[in-house]
Amino acid sequence: MHDDIKKRIRTIPHWPRKGVMFRDITTLINDAGGLRASCDRLHDHYRHMQIDAIAGIESRGFTFGCVLAYLMNKGFVLLRKPGKLPAKTVSQEYKLEYGTDSIEMHEDAIRPGDRVLIVDDLLATGGTMRAACTLVEKLGGKVVGCAFVVELPELGGRKALAGYDVFSLVEFEGE
Repeated sequence: MHDDIKKRIRTIPHWPRKGVMFRDITTLINDAGGLRASCDRLHDHYRHMQIDAIAGIESRGFTFGCVLAYLMNKGFVLLRKPGKLPAKTVSQEYKLEYGTDSIEMHEDAIRPGDRVLIVDDLLATGGTMRAACTLVEKLGGKVVGCAFVVELPELGGRKALAGYDVFSLVEFEGE
């Protein structure tokens, strides 16, 4: 476990609602050493994999995904909330605790056969990442990995992503 990264992540009790221990990565990305350590460790993990593109999930996945794309000399694909991308998109709906949401990407962002790494800041239930994987596959891409800075194992996200290679830098149990 990477304690140097974990100690830079602030926990805010009872946000956005009572009983939730919110893992705030803004303190990690505000710290130059923490941001560098996180991106370097992600890069070290994926540097030898055959990857054609890196996709990031809005919005904190953009931070780490874009840096990783730069370090690996790959293009960066935006996975956004509905209505935020200007050209023709493909969309994938996923379940939330109360209702549904969806994410979109440009339909020309991935070419058939592209090997894609998808990056987000946090793995909780896995619904958003599962939708992202489905989008990449709809366009003929192959998901080669699902990367996270933080994982909350008790919420079952890794199980929801069975069949995909899942990597996270740190875990927070139900503290």
